Amino acid sequence: MSGFASLAMINLDAEDPAALAVFYSRVLGWEVLHTSDEYAMIGDGSTSIGWGRLPGYSAPGWPVESAPKRYHLDFYVDDLDKAEEQALALGATKPSDQPNAERWRVLLDPGGHPFDLCVRS
Repeated sequence: MSGFASLAMINLDAEDPAALAVFYSRVLGWEVLHTSDEYAMIGDGSTSIGWGRLPGYSAPGWPVESAPKRYHLDFYVDDLDKAEEQALALGATKPSDQPNAERWRVLLDPGGHPFDLCVRS
């Protein structure tokens, strides 16, 4: 089945766009393409992720969500323990609730939004 559009990029709401751009650029090894107080973007030459400041933004957290979860990002990694250690060193935090820690880890980015590190199949 062919569609009529192609994905240009993903834009996400955030309290601190620049901080999340720096964090995820280090996680993915992507370049920070733009950064300001209101908007920041990273990319790898074919895909981009942007964050826009949303006044009053509140991250959902994990596992008890204080606000509805809007999205979460999943990343493939070759070594789950090593990737977790690296993400924590960059400022991620690890909640105690881990639904399937042998196959993936739920972490929280510096803005408090959950993301998953998943063992590459």
